[in-house]
Amino acid sequence: MWGPIGPNEGQRNAGMVLLRYGATGFTLGPLGQRPPSLDYCRSKRTDSTPPPHAPPRRAACLTCGARKSNRSPVATTRKSAKDAAPSQRSAPARNPDSAHEAERVAAIADALQALYPEAHCELDFQDPFQLLVATILSAQSTDKMVNAITPALFARFPDAAALAAADVAEVERLVAKTGFFRQKAKNIVGAARIIAREHGGVVPRTMEELVKLPGVARKTGNVVLGSAYGMNEGIAVDTHVMRLAGRLALSSESDPPKIEQDLLRLFPRERWTMIGHQLIWHGRRVCFARKPACESCTLAPLCPSRGIA
Repeated sequence: MWGPIGPNEGQRNAGMVLLRYGATGFTLGPLGQRPPSLDYCRSKRTDSTPPPHAPPRRAACLTCGARKSNRSPVATTRKSAKDAAPSQRSAPARNPDSAHEAERVAAIADALQALYPEAHCELDFQDPFQLLVATILSAQSTDKMVNAITPALFARFPDAAALAAADVAEVERLVAKTGFFRQKAKNIVGAARIIAREHGGVVPRTMEELVKLPGVARKTGNVVLGSAYGMNEGIAVDTHVMRLAGRLALSSESDPPKIEQDLLRLFPRERWTMIGHQLIWHGRRVCFARKPACESCTLAPLCPSRGIA
């Protein structure tokens, strides 16, 4: 008689040999024999009566092990908060209006200023146009990689007029190492054409006009306005700022524009550009995505995520 190993089958299964492990459990048979074909595969049994050991909610083939589960796919994919990737965890929400929280945020700003008084944009540029192009190219890339390819790009196309007249295929070859190079080449050439045609070759000085350019959203606009023009119009929210805003409980949002609005409410306007640079520097040097250096972090006493991020 064929069947799975059960809790009380030690005596009954004497003389049997383990043949294989199928979807319904270990199957035993007499020594020297192969299990009969039950033809269960993919829920199409040829026998009208299911074996007594078949589970009530699934059908499976003991020969090939195929099975069809009735479990909900939601149940198999649901994860608890503690199973989330470290970089996605955020500290518990805090009340930004409390006096204690205001003091904590001010202390964070002071600590960042003491740590990184010279923080700045780490993209190399000589003018607003070069910074605009470099920032567009930095999407899904690194500042180091962008800085490696922009000297040749700007030597060939030094201003908006030159890049506006460029062959997109040639630009693609120059920016290929930054990733997504076809779309990026199309964006920077398109932006140069609009700047040359509608703005006299000068990069706009307002967020409203900047975000109309191809490849430009609020983050890029804030980088250009803050670092090229010295205007505190917002905070550039990149991957580092997003991560630190969550870990330091400065925002419970996951959408960059919403995170930016939370940060703008917490810090004085004159600090907006600098606080963005300082958060980025701290994220690159201490508060890493995978293994933050909490033991050496100056902000640890102020961070509700210390040791658990």
